[in-house]
Amino acid sequence: MSLEGNEKLGWEKQLCVSGHEKVTHKTQEDDDENSACLSPPTAEAGCVTLSFAAVRFSSPSQERGQEEYWLPPGIRWQDIEMKEDEGRFPLPRDLIYTLPLAFAFIALRIVFERLIAVPLSKHFNVKDRIRIQAASIPKLETFYKQNSGQPLQSELVSLSKQCGLSQRKIQTWFRHRRHQDRPSNTKKFCEASWRFVFYLASFTAGLGSLINTSWFWDHRECWRGYPKQPVAETHYWYYMLEMGFYLSLLLCVSVDIKRKDFKEQVIHHIATIFLIGFSYCANYVRVGTLVMLVHDSSDFLLESAKMLHYAGWTKTCDSLFVIFSLVFLVTRLVVFPCRVIHTTLVVSVEFFQPFFGYYFFNALLLVLQALHIFWANLILRMVYKFVFLGKVERDERSDEESEVDDEEEEAEEEGDECSWEQRKGAINSKLASLANNCVLNNLTNQRNINSRLPKAR
Repeated sequence: MSLEGNEKLGWEKQLCVSGHEKVTHKTQEDDDENSACLSPPTAEAGCVTLSFAAVRFSSPSQERGQEEYWLPPGIRWQDIEMKEDEGRFPLPRDLIYTLPLAFAFIALRIVFERLIAVPLSKHFNVKDRIRIQAASIPKLETFYKQNSGQPLQSELVSLSKQCGLSQRKIQTWFRHRRHQDRPSNTKKFCEASWRFVFYLASFTAGLGSLINTSWFWDHRECWRGYPKQPVAETHYWYYMLEMGFYLSLLLCVSVDIKRKDFKEQVIHHIATIFLIGFSYCANYVRVGTLVMLVHDSSDFLLESAKMLHYAGWTKTCDSLFVIFSLVFLVTRLVVFPCRVIHTTLVVSVEFFQPFFGYYFFNALLLVLQALHIFWANLILRMVYKFVFLGKVERDERSDEESEVDDEEEEAEEEGDECSWEQRKGAINSKLASLANNCVLNNLTNQRNINSRLPKAR
């Protein structure tokens, strides 16, 4: 690595005939002296020699792109180089470790759900609804997997001809098949318990690592000395674990429970991953830790409320939901825009001029804020039901087809009740008619007997 423009040291790089790299040192006093080859004496020891500055300093210039994208105007990579004893400087290569961490989270989740979450669901007496298994019909099964679970009218006619069944029976088969694929309450409980454990641990550890920092209390400290700000070891792992966890959620999005806000969840995961990765590379670590802490503060409350909901603890769930709603609305609609976004949009320009990283980072924060408003609307609807109806009837973010399927099941139950009432009424009417007939027959027989008595006498 050469240091150009350094006339006092005069370091130069030359290439040995053998292909090894050697460095010659020339001073101003001895310009005519022969250059000394500083390459290692043996090939086994390595053929690359680093300069004194390369050994003492951590230079991210080769890993990063152009300075105008990553640094404020007027600041060069050489200006933010730090000595080893000054602390860790964030480098893009550090994010490589988040991918194996994501797979480790997936493996840990499988073990957690089988060994802890499932027994815990039994302890909380989580009950799964017994569903009718659809009959084995290969043609309908093939259509269900390859096309759709809700066929159109023209498709029903075609399937009816192929299978020799009525359209009513085919509709019933598809309804039972959809119910068969719906996630059970145990699966929902296991997913919520896994996220609850991580969010609670992440919030506790994040709060413990930030409570004594200067920028936790004064947000202007997020930018004082930027971009030459060392990253503490605890904040480094805070970043790596958070990004690894959200990568694991994105990898498992196809097998997790699909809810109404499935697309918004995917957008949230992608925006969060880009936000964590870019803020780490641009050394927005201080404000990035505040963003993660604000999000974790309400997430574990939501997951705990879900767990209690699936366990049937209605009163405790409703009380915890009220607490979650207050925390969510305060942190996401007040603290996040008024404190975090304000410091990134307004306060930061007091310390440096805007550049590409400034606009990109704030754009990601605004995407998150738009999602916060969307979810706040859902929460307020649930609060409205809780206040005026006395309870939260169902999760507004319930799985995608659950609402339709629940209505179908309720309609089936009501239909069964109506048919039973009709049958009961018909049976009663028949019994009444039979009783009347018996009474009439008895009266008729009595008259016949009375009319025959005189003749017998």
